[in-house]
Amino acid sequence: MQVDGVSFSLADYAAWAPGLDTPEAWASWAEAPFSITGNDEPKVPQMPPMLRRRAGSLGKMALEVAYRCINGQSDIPVVFCSRHGEVARAVELLTDLAQGTPLSPTAFGLAVHNASAGLFSIARADRANHLALAAGGSSVEHAVIEACGLLADGADRVLLVSYDDRLPPVFAPFQDCEEQPHAWAWLMVPAAADAIRLSWTAGEAAGAPAQSMPSSLEVLRFQLQRAPLLERVAGRRRWRWSRHA
Repeated sequence: MQVDGVSFSLADYAAWAPGLDTPEAWASWAEAPFSITGNDEPKVPQMPPMLRRRAGSLGKMALEVAYRCINGQSDIPVVFCSRHGEVARAVELLTDLAQGTPLSPTAFGLAVHNASAGLFSIARADRANHLALAAGGSSVEHAVIEACGLLADGADRVLLVSYDDRLPPVFAPFQDCEEQPHAWAWLMVPAAADAIRLSWTAGEAAGAPAQSMPSSLEVLRFQLQRAPLLERVAGRRRWRWSRHA
């Protein structure tokens, strides 16, 4: 089944990863991608220190690009998406549970999938709609569909934040790509000149080739290179990203 798809344009974007902190660095990476390593964390200077200290490494990456991209604007719906979310915190909680150690309510609260979205809303005292989702290897695509739905409902812009990190060692045997620490944000607006279009075909057999990088980095590279086309297979869907003048 072929679906017509959704279209949108970008008013702004931001990206951050260890060792990649400028548009120039990201442009170089897009031309010749390499495995992103390192344990650096962004400073997130816009966030009040008391709240910033609650965020872990993954959350700080997400918050850094969200603040950069939204640039002081308010009352903008926000869609956070992450395939794995705060899985490292979750593993720590499960380990404590297995060992009979009392669980920390704070740690639990920061392990849920909308933790970063909540911190972002609280820090900015912004009551705009915000949500967080995960959809496996198609998390970015489903987040874009959600954001385009908000645009269709009348929002003049929507902030989309995509972020993920390395998986804890216990999950290493189950990885289908090389997970890498990164975060990026798009300030999406209704389709205009140079729009990006996302369409998909449902019902296709699984069996996509192994990925060398996370799907969110594939999509970011498509955007940074201003490539005309990106096709991906995830689960039972073939996703087609294209650019229209």
